[in-house]
Amino acid sequence: LLYFLKIIYNMNKLFLMKNPDLFQGQKYLIENKNYFEGWYFKNTNLQKGISFIPGINIDDAGNKAFIQVITNSTSYFINYDIKDFKFDCKPFCIQIGDSLFSKKGININIRDESQNLKICGNIKYSNNKNINTNIFAPNIMGPFSYIPFMECNHAILSMQNNTNGCININDETIIFDNDKGYIEKDWGCSFPKSYIWCQGNNFQKSNTSFMISIADIPLKLFTFKGIICVLIIDNEEFKFTTYNNTKLVECEIKEDYLNITLKRNLFLLNIKSKYSKGLKLVAPVKGKMNKDILESLSATVTVTLKKGKDVIFCDTSTACGLEIV
Repeated sequence: LLYFLKIIYNMNKLFLMKNPDLFQGQKYLIENKNYFEGWYFKNTNLQKGISFIPGINIDDAGNKAFIQVITNSTSYFINYDIKDFKFDCKPFCIQIGDSLFSKKGININIRDESQNLKICGNIKYSNNKNINTNIFAPNIMGPFSYIPFMECNHAILSMQNNTNGCININDETIIFDNDKGYIEKDWGCSFPKSYIWCQGNNFQKSNTSFMISIADIPLKLFTFKGIICVLIIDNEEFKFTTYNNTKLVECEIKEDYLNITLKRNLFLLNIKSKYSKGLKLVAPVKGKMNKDILESLSATVTVTLKKGKDVIFCDTSTACGLEIV
């Protein structure tokens, strides 16, 4: 019996690994271990953006749910009782309070009198573009996805999707008319102590999606620099990651400027970003949501890809998300 229970348990772990959009933390709710899990839904047009981060966290103070909201000019953190968090697997959908989130769209109904906040509306998603996966790399973390004690796991759920709808936030209306969206998620116990994250899909001359994350990753007795980066030009995908032997050649950070160069075999990828000061979001440490980070939704990013001496891609995206911690 124990043998068959172990097989079922391992099959369930493999199923969740292959479907990272699904809620991964059921056992942590039962065991009350320090844990967090959050989804990130970014929606932008050429002028404005709004991102929603629904999630849960478990710490010594108990189990809680939350929704974080960030726009170009404001950010909010709304607390919920853990009983307000519900999830479905087939199809993937999570609900916090009266708001619903899925890969087909979001339906928002948030009221918080303490912050004088009212957000409502819906956005429909279509034409989700996912990254290529296989057994070796079930998601962007590649073989690191199989390591059970990672402090933070990361997954890309949609590099790009079409967004249609509108969101009303107090007296402001943000309209999306065949614009661009992006979905990812994180789960574990703590965010990295230091990292860079950037994402954009509003490129001027091409149908391109881009994301990069460089973070200090602790692994028991040592820490290493983890790199995950995806560039999709039309339907051609370029990955630059630690596990495919990508090297960090250059990383220059200034108050309003970022310059990164990555190298993989014959490919050289350069990322230049200009940004203004971000707005406050809250990240987890040992399950507790008490680490302030700053995110901008209005960064500009220029991506240049070379193969040898030849430039095979160069374009600029506006309305990019950017965090430097």
